[in-house]
Amino acid sequence: MDILTFDQAGDLLDELAEEFPPEFYEDLNGGISLLPEALPDPDFPPGEMYILGEYRNDMMGRYINLYYGSFAALAQEEDWTVEDWKRELHDTLAHEFTHHIEGRAGERGLERNDEQFIEEFRAGRGE
Repeated sequence: MDILTFDQAGDLLDELAEEFPPEFYEDLNGGISLLPEALPDPDFPPGEMYILGEYRNDMMGRYINLYYGSFAALAQEEDWTVEDWKRELHDTLAHEFTHHIEGRAGERGLERNDEQFIEEFRAGRGE
């Protein structure tokens, strides 16, 4: 198991972010931030579901937050390797960029997919 430190995860995120084309960053005036906290999903029992990232479009602008603590909690639960960290950070960043690009285009496809995923997850738990 490899639990990356906050700084190691930040360095890895910086490397991964450079792989995305410059067009993805248009109007992303708040950039990408790695925040130290874990963000448990308030709709689930504690420790069951974590929010890894969020695309925000509010009075502060358009930006992406990723939550180091959420990644670290899952890494510990699932015995992640460094490759798992890379994949999860990349996939989460790509997911949030998709929200950004769709938001700029007035689309909500991924948002609807996210809602369906949560509904199916709950159904699988008997809720």
